[in-house]
Amino acid sequence: MLPPCRRSAATPGCRGKFSLPGIFALVALPVRLLFLSAPAHHAPAGASWAFFATSGPPPNGPASSACAMLTDTIASSSSAPSRRVHRVAVSTSFFLQGLCFSTWAARIPTIQQRLGLTDTELGGVLLAVPVGLLASLPLTGWLVARHGSKPLTVLGVLLYAASLPLLGLAPTPPWLMAGLVLFGLASNMANISVNTQAVGVEALYDKSIMASFHGVWSLAGFTGAAIGTLMLGLRVAPLPHFLFVAAAVGLGVLLMRPYLLPTDAGRDPNQPVFVLPDKSLLLLGVLAFCSLLCEGTMFDWSGVYFGKVVRAPTAWVGVGFTAFMSTMAAGRFIADWFTDQFGRQRTLQLSGVCAATGLLLAVALPTLLPATLGFMLVGVGVSAVVPLVYGAAGRSPVMSPGMALAAVSTVGFAGFLLGPPLIGLVAGATSLRVSFALIALMGLCVTVLASRARV
Repeated sequence: MLPPCRRSAATPGCRGKFSLPGIFALVALPVRLLFLSAPAHHAPAGASWAFFATSGPPPNGPASSACAMLTDTIASSSSAPSRRVHRVAVSTSFFLQGLCFSTWAARIPTIQQRLGLTDTELGGVLLAVPVGLLASLPLTGWLVARHGSKPLTVLGVLLYAASLPLLGLAPTPPWLMAGLVLFGLASNMANISVNTQAVGVEALYDKSIMASFHGVWSLAGFTGAAIGTLMLGLRVAPLPHFLFVAAAVGLGVLLMRPYLLPTDAGRDPNQPVFVLPDKSLLLLGVLAFCSLLCEGTMFDWSGVYFGKVVRAPTAWVGVGFTAFMSTMAAGRFIADWFTDQFGRQRTLQLSGVCAATGLLLAVALPTLLPATLGFMLVGVGVSAVVPLVYGAAGRSPVMSPGMALAAVSTVGFAGFLLGPPLIGLVAGATSLRVSFALIALMGLCVTVLASRARV
């Protein structure tokens, strides 16, 4: 509770100088009251409000009665954040992650040009990201299980942001690779820990909300791309751009940190570093593998497909990727409602059918309109798979959420890495259309395996 106004002995009322803690208290009051206004009967006990604590008296001023009224209001309110506040905090974490990733992606061409890298050399440098990510997967799951997802979420997002300026500073390709290893490590730490948080928040609700978190990540991707386009237009170098985003992300972490879930269900301080996943988790990993293989293909090859197969005009080459990303983001915001209406297994089955249909449509009718429609269907098809699979992994009865998510992520991310190179190999031996037709089989695999998965 805020201390009462300190009155002057000479003059009645609250007059005098403003103290620095008092100014902070005044600025923090509206935000604090906003969070206190949410219902708190779903919140876990013991949540901290330390972020808004002040160490000095509030500002003296003529509004002493208002100060007293606000103090009484805060004193009578619950000190525990509601489930809505936890949801906003976790959504913020997803947004900050997506912003870091898209900020880097938007400036890759600029950094490639500055370092004089060929496309082949750039491809080799970019392999540092999955190296850092895969190397940290088992360790991150163990750390989340041992220490909880809240500190790992904060640390992961802060490291993610801190690695951005290092990428902007890199004077040579080896230094850039070193920064990208850290970038991949931080990305994985933030990803597993914040998905563990999301599983905990979803448990506070009686409905599905996991996909909406991933939808926020997609929105952050659009935001980062827009900021990157603006910075390019203003001819801002990557380093000041990255410093600006890193500072904004750091501020976001400070604001959301107190409202993350304080504890994790299933946390085990004695968790071993490695636990062999059971068959149910491996099946979830295969589902993630199939979906992420489709996603990786769309990320890396959609522009090439529209340029070489669809033969779209140069200005329209990116329309396929835009269509895919837009419907994937929109699909994640409606996937929770769809899951509540039709169930998790039915949603996964229909998702696989939708992705396969979209790819086959783009292969069978490789002209601008049908191919664009096909890529839109692929976006809808993959939108719900990973959120549902991660949610199911976090509810595993045999492993802690962090370890289960790490196991499923390891298998799933292999699909994201293997998809683009496989497309290139098959396209070299046959054609790009044949490659995309084979990727459609991944959607059908999701449909078939969904009936056996424990989701």
